[in-house]
Amino acid sequence: MSLHPTLQPYADAWTHSIEAISELVLPLVEGEWNRRTPCPGWSVRDVVSHVIGLDCEMLGDPRPIHTLPRDLFHVTNDHQRYMEMQVDVRRHHTAPEMTSELEYVIIRRNRQLRNESRDPGTKVRGPLSTEITLEDSMRSHAFNVWVHEQDLRTALGRPGNLDSPGAHVARDVLLAALPEVVAVKADAPRSSAVVFDVHGPIEFLRTIRVDIQGRGTLESTPALGPAATLSLDWETYVRLACGRVTPEAATDRVKAEGDPTLTRAILSNFAVTP
Repeated sequence: MSLHPTLQPYADAWTHSIEAISELVLPLVEGEWNRRTPCPGWSVRDVVSHVIGLDCEMLGDPRPIHTLPRDLFHVTNDHQRYMEMQVDVRRHHTAPEMTSELEYVIIRRNRQLRNESRDPGTKVRGPLSTEITLEDSMRSHAFNVWVHEQDLRTALGRPGNLDSPGAHVARDVLLAALPEVVAVKADAPRSSAVVFDVHGPIEFLRTIRVDIQGRGTLESTPALGPAATLSLDWETYVRLACGRVTPEAATDRVKAEGDPTLTRAILSNFAVTP
């Protein structure tokens, strides 16, 4: 393969998740495609449509020309409108249409990855006509497809792959967002530390230190006398960080110690996906 070594983990994560999605949806009968998922406003069909649309974007396909209905309550901003286009255009597709399009896009993307020789820093098209690096694009894509695999697993009662290659990409993506959650959004006190103790299929202990200027940094060393400590399992961490469950609904799965005002502020701002 000509793929740059930096990009290989993201290609592997995507491959693992997209094949899992294909296996999950291939045997579904028509009614199961309408099952609700934890992704607000989206059914199983909608999530698969979104995944197909994401891969079409990675392939550089033109976006569909389509007018969204005005009554989509879960669509409230430009980013959501952008993402909804690929979903709504497929809302009336049958199960065979969905699985055949998914299979075809997987074949095309596998061919693209086999021939990918660009540098990780190459600028490519991102959402809403933005420009991002190929590395950022592939990382974000691997993360998104794994999260949506988990949405489908929850909807279909088929848990699994919480420690897959995509899960490890998701861990790194979500950890990178933690300093802003703690230092900026939750406005943690300056010269303080917040510890996150996560257990389960993926385990980690991380500290966010807030310096005297109010900047947060991610560290792997534990803090003595932290302002707050949050202990929770990996699946709950993902569901909170991806906005799939509210802090109130996850209270019994999160152990919060320290400043209660700070822990509430962190959990209230924990969702980092658009």
